Amino acid sequence: MQLAPAARPSPARAARPLLGAALSAVLALTATACDTAGGRAPGRPAGTTPPTARSPAAFPSPALPSSALPPSALPPVLTRGQARAALITAADLGEAWEPTRGAATWRDEVLKATAERTGRGDCRRLLDILYTEDLFGGGATTAPRATAALDDPDGGAQLHYRITSYRAADLDSTLAWLGTLPDTCGRFEANAGGTGRDVRDVRVTALTPPEAGDAGRGLRVTVSGTRPGEVLTVDLVAVRVGDDALSLTNGTLGEPADDATLTAVEVGTRRLTEVRRQGRAQV
Repeated sequence: MQLAPAARPSPARAARPLLGAALSAVLALTATACDTAGGRAPGRPAGTTPPTARSPAAFPSPALPSSALPPSALPPVLTRGQARAALITAADLGEAWEPTRGAATWRDEVLKATAERTGRGDCRRLLDILYTEDLFGGGATTAPRATAALDDPDGGAQLHYRITSYRAADLDSTLAWLGTLPDTCGRFEANAGGTGRDVRDVRVTALTPPEAGDAGRGLRVTVSGTRPGEVLTVDLVAVRVGDDALSLTNGTLGEPADDATLTAVEVGTRRLTEVRRQGRAQV
């Protein structure tokens, strides 16, 4: 089958493509001049930019909500459901333990204090951490994924437990800082009354956690109480597993139960490791 020859355009129709081509050329020259004047290299399509390397300092502050951070700035984290599955329970610690009935009275009576002398920034930070439980920071990106609070009513102890997801390097930086505190804050005075009359004696010693996870640190902090002979003992332990960490405080005005702290760390690390193995989700 033969194709029919195309009809010859009229002179008026033939002029339209020529006029369009001329207008396109003028517009192209104008756009090129604008691009050069505006600092964009000629020849680059409008609306595109070349890929550029970004230094870590160029990323937004970790204190911003995770939704405001570029995906490369944060590691994948556990979902809240996965984090809750990694928590310890009262059954893990034994019959004496139960879900908390509320904040222990000694939290305000003893822990609400600040280091007396200047130059004690690390010591003040430690007291703040024991009171607020914000070991890895209070920003949205370091907020705990899941928490649990347990009581031993007979012994008067209270254990707070948290799962946090963040960059492994930043978690390790906090763990390394904990390791310096027995030297920098081995013994200091804290003021709980604001008048200088209610002064507490605080002592900080290293507490070796069981060998678990990728890295871990522990402290034992003793603070003189509000009554003569009354001493609060708080164990602070944190263990990193990949880009996740468990942290806990176990405090009592009586004799601390070492087995509760050790059991919480051992069981919690195994549970967190297993949850991570089952799969992580990008959020």
